[in-house]
Amino acid sequence: MTDTPEPDTSAAAAKPAAKPAPKHPKPKSTRRRSREVALQGLYEWLVSGTDAKLIDAHMREQEDFAKCDAAHFDALLHGCISEAVDIDALLSKHVDRKTPMLSPIEHGVLMIGVYELKHCIAIPYKVAINEAVELAKSFGGTDGHKYVNGVLDKLAKQLRPDEIARVRQAV
Repeated sequence: MTDTPEPDTSAAAAKPAAKPAPKHPKPKSTRRRSREVALQGLYEWLVSGTDAKLIDAHMREQEDFAKCDAAHFDALLHGCISEAVDIDALLSKHVDRKTPMLSPIEHGVLMIGVYELKHCIAIPYKVAINEAVELAKSFGGTDGHKYVNGVLDKLAKQLRPDEIARVRQAV
C-alpha cells in the first residue's frame, strides 16, 4: 500500500476561491457634477432656446445640485451661453458640419470643453479634454466621445499652445 494522501472532500475544500470585493465606483467630484448639470442646462438651451435664467433656476432645483461646484456650474452654463457665438466660431473651424447640425449633446459637451480650454487655465488642457470625453461617453452617442476628443485636441493646440509645448518638452 502506498502513502498517497486521500483527496480532501470536506465542505471547505469544495468552496470556490473567494472573489475579490466588487470595486465601488469612485465618487464624482463636485466639478464633474457641475459639468454634468451644466450640460443638461446647455442641452435645454440648445433644444428649446429657453432663457438662461430659467434654465439656471431649473437646474438648481435638481436633487443632486447641492453636490455641485456651484461657481463652476455658473461659469460653464452662463459662460457658454453668453459666448455661444464665439465658441461656435472656434468650433466651426474643426467640425465637419455646421454647429446647429451637431447632436445637442455633443454640441453642449464641445461648448463646455472650449469654454474650459479658453477660460479655466487652472485646469490642465488634458483634464479639460478628458472631462469632456467622459461627458460624451456618459450622455452622448456611441462614438460621440471620439469626435469630441478629436475636435478638442485640435482646439487645444490653438487655445493653449504654450501649455502643450511645455508638456511635450517635459516628456
